[in-house]
Amino acid sequence: QVTLMESGGDLAQVGGSLRLSCAASGDFAMVSSMGWYRQSSGKQREMVALITSGISKSYADSVKGRFIISGDSARGTVSLEMNSLTPDDTGVYYCRMAAGIVGVGVQIFWGQGTQVTVSS
Repeated sequence: QVTLMESGGDLAQVGGSLRLSCAASGDFAMVSSMGWYRQSSGKQREMVALITSGISKSYADSVKGRFIISGDSARGTVSLEMNSLTPDDTGVYYCRMAAGIVGVGVQIFWGQGTQVTVSS
């Protein structure tokens, strides 16, 4: 069984910073991608930042230049440094990992979510 444990969600002021972390545990093989999605009230879950093949990083347009993703795919860890926060960054942030499971193939795993609230 693979689980993702997130931490770092909190209440922040506009213009402030937060750092989210996620660590995977369990039996998994090669991690093809790992990153962060968020779901704001009344909106669909959207990709925020993603690391693919341990090298390629992609960001949503709304966070480019403000958020930085880093991680160690081999260990199943990923972090998200969030700067210059705005109220639009408010939402539940989910860690997502695509990894190979022996005898099964590639599966997608989600964390339970961590709340980020940005207040003025």
